[in-house]
Amino acid sequence: MRLPHHHRWRVRAGDAQRGGGFHVGLLLPELQTARYEAFDRPYFEQALADLCPACDLSYANADQDVDEQQTQAQAMLTDGVDVLVLGAVDSQAAAGTVNEAQSQGVPVVAYDRLAQGGVDMYVSFDNVRVGQVQAQALLEAIERQGTAGDGQIVVINGSPTDPNAADFKSGAHEILDGQIDVGQEFDTPDWSPDQANSQMEGAITSLGVDEIIGVYSANDGMASGIISALRSAGVDTEDLPPVTGQDAELHGIQRIIAGEQYMTVYKAIRPEAEIAAAMAVALATGQDLDAGEYTLTDVEDADGEPVPSVLLDPIAVTEENIGDTVVSDGLHSIEEICTDDYADTEFCQEAL
Repeated sequence: MRLPHHHRWRVRAGDAQRGGGFHVGLLLPELQTARYEAFDRPYFEQALADLCPACDLSYANADQDVDEQQTQAQAMLTDGVDVLVLGAVDSQAAAGTVNEAQSQGVPVVAYDRLAQGGVDMYVSFDNVRVGQVQAQALLEAIERQGTAGDGQIVVINGSPTDPNAADFKSGAHEILDGQIDVGQEFDTPDWSPDQANSQMEGAITSLGVDEIIGVYSANDGMASGIISALRSAGVDTEDLPPVTGQDAELHGIQRIIAGEQYMTVYKAIRPEAEIAAAMAVALATGQDLDAGEYTLTDVEDADGEPVPSVLLDPIAVTEENIGDTVVSDGLHSIEEICTDDYADTEFCQEAL
């Protein structure tokens, strides 16, 4: 992967030897969301191999366990990694790992989630914008259904230990507040679909299923649990309120074409992983970082310190633009989407 030569950052070099291969540690946070194993990991591996064929890569996924991620990071540092790429399970708890890495002269790239402790670089998406995109799509769907003013929405946010979830929530409320009544709101430990299902069941019991005109779900996995709760309450497909999502997971796309889920947010994972690999190479070697077509910015960490960052733009995906987004970018093929269970949908009838 070669980023076009438009913008450069000078970066602090780690202790890796210039001109040769070095050792990169990639730590990803969880398995609840399909993206990390299916896309982030292989895209990062490929990008690193393209940029540095002689480099070694160590990989671990903490499966949402803070202590396990700290153990994994310590093992990589003991093994002599030259740079860490860290998708933190818990942003605050990750400060210990970041501090330990820095004390050993190992620079840290914060991946997708801004870890505390003084990371060297950060790549993610404009996460406040994600929440705004989701909330705006939800309001538009409710307006089209003509149900605005006829009830309340349920808001089901992501994990309270994920700083991105707080940004999604903030962005959503910027759009929703004063525009629609929120009947119930929850934060969801570990982004758990099962927890989201239980929360939705509680909201249905509290509000009454007929009073719920929409559901803000922070991601696709939780949307699956939410829709299951609505189904269990006797809501047919044609009567489901609009439900949002995020990550453009395959099952989320399939729910959209089946009329169960209204939208998702597509975050182009490949460029995120490629930029992270470029950051890792630059930090380990002291080379220039070329951010190419992407905007360079500083993002303040929890201590108010600026972190050189690239924030990518999220895209709202509904049935109308699936082909122009996740299919055209190669995230999912028509064949993967249009399995036997979905072959009779309008989308698949037109696509096949």
